[in-house]
Amino acid sequence: MGRKLNAELWDKMHYLFRDFNDRMVHLELHYDFEIDLEKFKTVLICFLEKAPVLHSRFVDNHVSPYWEVMPYKIEDVLTVEHPDDIHKAIDGFLTQYIPPESDLQMKAALFYYEGKTALCMVENHMCMDGGDFKYFIKEFCKAYSDYDEKGISPMSLREGSRSYDSVYSDFSKTQEKMARNLYRNVCARDKHKFPLTESRKEDKSFIARRKISEDTFLKIKQVGKMHGATVNDMLVAAYFFALYELAGYGQDESVTISCAIDLRRHMKDDEGQGVTNHTAFMQCNIPKRGRDIFETLQYVINSSNRYKKDKFMGLYGLPLLKLGYRLLPHAASEEIIKIGYSNPLLAMSNIGILDHLALALSGNEPVDGFMTGAVKYKPYVLLSATSMRNEITMSMCVRGNDEDKRIVERFFDLFEESIKLLIS
Repeated sequence: MGRKLNAELWDKMHYLFRDFNDRMVHLELHYDFEIDLEKFKTVLICFLEKAPVLHSRFVDNHVSPYWEVMPYKIEDVLTVEHPDDIHKAIDGFLTQYIPPESDLQMKAALFYYEGKTALCMVENHMCMDGGDFKYFIKEFCKAYSDYDEKGISPMSLREGSRSYDSVYSDFSKTQEKMARNLYRNVCARDKHKFPLTESRKEDKSFIARRKISEDTFLKIKQVGKMHGATVNDMLVAAYFFALYELAGYGQDESVTISCAIDLRRHMKDDEGQGVTNHTAFMQCNIPKRGRDIFETLQYVINSSNRYKKDKFMGLYGLPLLKLGYRLLPHAASEEIIKIGYSNPLLAMSNIGILDHLALALSGNEPVDGFMTGAVKYKPYVLLSATSMRNEITMSMCVRGNDEDKRIVERFFDLFEESIKLLIS
């Protein structure tokens, strides 16, 4: 038997989410040069050795689950192709599913085309969230450059604890005691749905994307400042406004969108931390659509500001989850937690900036790219956002059919119209 690693609280929670989504996090980067294959392999092997959870299998023994570190071949991790249809190759790779019981929890691909390279990665959200996946790829690119240009061994990835407890590390003793007693459940209870079709056996995973131009992005920031709104507030307001029309919600209906928040906001220093999950959700609720999109925006601002004033933002319910997993065998804990947990039907994750400078490979900056969250199973949806070079990529990963694709594209049309209203 291989070396065992602890199954941390968020590992178990994302394992619980298997009924709601495929748990994969996806990355796509494009470079105007051909990445050196052998050097890429070397860096990838070094990083996998620094983060052994990425080549481990999840063992659910129904009592106390754990990770078992497994041997692997780099050929099983890395796909290398010269595809005739680059878009088809990328979509086929990105929509794959990695079972938690497999020996690997990350896959990478280099697709060479027209003297360029598309670098793609897929990893299990049980291992790390979008925040640490961004850190992982940033360090990876730096290590590749240092190895290629200076011959420096690519071993810069940080190691350490993957426990959720790290979020309490910078609190005073009094504050930590208060935070560790926040048993109140703050799960979403809204029944409003994204208007997708009923699930069918033939449904397949797809990723829909829509770009917001640099000019529009800069206007979003400018108008947001005028209204005391963040970029995220502006995007969420457009999400709400588009949804009311797409789904035919009543104008006076109250709707909630769960927005992902990075719990690293509570951590001054993440040194000594291994790649892991530190993400929770806040519930952005508006009482009604509003007379116009600016009233919708004000509702969003009011809701998000109420959360931001709370120094324990995102930490509610963590002690309850810890208690649930500690007192009972894992199988029983899952059943108890399912009773009290309500998975959000409508969610958004603003993963943030993909820094093109930090993602350069030996001086070659990516010309395009995005990161997106898991493929959701109907009726659940997640809208993801990342930005690069002042362009925003909005994306939605769905297991559905051609009609669902049309519905999602219609949503993006309405979303763009809502953005235009905001910046007009």
